[in-house]
Amino acid sequence: MNDFPILTVLWLLPLVGALAVAFGPKGALAKQTALVFSLVTLVVGVIAATQFDKDSTGFQLTETHDWIAAFGVHYALGLDGLGLLLVLLTVVLVPIVLAAAWNDAPDETAKRWFAWALALESLSLVVFLATDVFLFYVVFEATLIPAYFLIGGFGRARRSAAALKFLMFQLAGGLVLLGSVIGLYVVSSDQGSPSYLYDDLQQLDISTSAGRWLFAGFFIAFAIKAPLFPVHTWLADTTEQATPPTSVLLVCVLDKIGTFGMLRFCLGLFPEASDWATPFVVVLALISIVYGAFVAIGQDDLLRLIGLTSLSHFGFITLGIFVFTTQGASGSILYMVNHGIATAALFLIAGFVIKRRGTSLISRMGGLEKVTPVAAGLFLVAALATAGLPGLSQFVSEILVLISAFDYRWYVGAIAVTAIVLAAIYMLWAYQRIWTGPNPPDLQADVDAGGDSVADLGRREIGVLAPLMLALVLFGFYPMPLLDVSNPFSEHLLEQTGVHDDGPTVPVEAESGHSEGGH
Repeated sequence: MNDFPILTVLWLLPLVGALAVAFGPKGALAKQTALVFSLVTLVVGVIAATQFDKDSTGFQLTETHDWIAAFGVHYALGLDGLGLLLVLLTVVLVPIVLAAAWNDAPDETAKRWFAWALALESLSLVVFLATDVFLFYVVFEATLIPAYFLIGGFGRARRSAAALKFLMFQLAGGLVLLGSVIGLYVVSSDQGSPSYLYDDLQQLDISTSAGRWLFAGFFIAFAIKAPLFPVHTWLADTTEQATPPTSVLLVCVLDKIGTFGMLRFCLGLFPEASDWATPFVVVLALISIVYGAFVAIGQDDLLRLIGLTSLSHFGFITLGIFVFTTQGASGSILYMVNHGIATAALFLIAGFVIKRRGTSLISRMGGLEKVTPVAAGLFLVAALATAGLPGLSQFVSEILVLISAFDYRWYVGAIAVTAIVLAAIYMLWAYQRIWTGPNPPDLQADVDAGGDSVADLGRREIGVLAPLMLALVLFGFYPMPLLDVSNPFSEHLLEQTGVHDDGPTVPVEAESGHSEGGH
């Protein structure tokens, strides 16, 4: 138990910032306040990371206090390798997104967007830190409030319909999850005193049938959140209608709760049911991988295309989780981080271009690389990372998942690997249509007149994208900082599930030398 509640401070900071922005002064000062709070949250997150022992298993920096004693509910927070990487992804992306959205709307409107963005950061951090299932559920549902207003209050003409569709899907998943949360209370009560603490729930002797029903509730909710086929249809509508910075928060932070929950709760609490459901989940993952890639190829709206690529990538992440190897689990965790970085870059560059051209339709673009070479180059790097080019970070994640998939069943790996070819098609074809070729007549006219719609990225925009580009290259050539954190968690999780791991593990360099894994 920590004397200083650093994890509580971590999630409270952006919440206080959200209130300060919402009820504070208008104008540029509101945006400056939001950015300061997000940067202080980043500093606290880094401090928490420095106190984390990557070689230890289990939760660290824990805080546990009684909340609703009669139901065994606690305010309980803790950090493990999985949570640490997603917390760091969140606290890094939020200030980048706030800086990217700086000039997206008038100060009066932007004030509300910045407040909701900080509120979403705060609640997402609690989700990744919660070690009490009831607390997790409450905050899991609470994230829908800022997300709904971010989608419905800002963006394009059909944003209200997209926000409603998003909310209906998520509430349906939350309702199913509530049934399983209540079921856990019944099971823990029958075996002694009720408790929602994660460590206590892992000690329960849950019958096979009960475990499978409880697993189903958790999995359905997380499949909607991620999302997976066939409960994915809200994703493309949302990314098409929301502002690009909002889409970064939704796809790169909020949606990670789905795959985070699969690792933390599906495998962690219901290992037998997860193993039992693996063939079905693998099929859903493969459909998501291939279907998402095929549908992305035919899209004319750039924001919708990027959203559909995430359906394919979340299929990869889910596949790595459910093949039950430490290598697959580590690959999935890395995929969550690297997907967040690459997709954030794609959305933000797309937003900068759309603002200049006044359209998100790829068919109305073309030839932009001649007048915006910096934007074109950075988009190409992000696109190649999304397509899994060796030397960029997402390749490491994909290769780990694919090796595990081939180890599970050769034909599963063979189907999954086709997505790499499809990704190259949809990303490079999009690049070709947006950036190469002759200029459209209206663009050519603006070029001749020296108009604003052909201006290249400014210093603020390049500064926003620079850390993302650096991470794509750094983790592509040197992924060990991420693997050193994810591997101990993955090995410990597979050990707890009791499922034998025949696959090879990624070696982790420890102080004592080179350790080789296996169960």
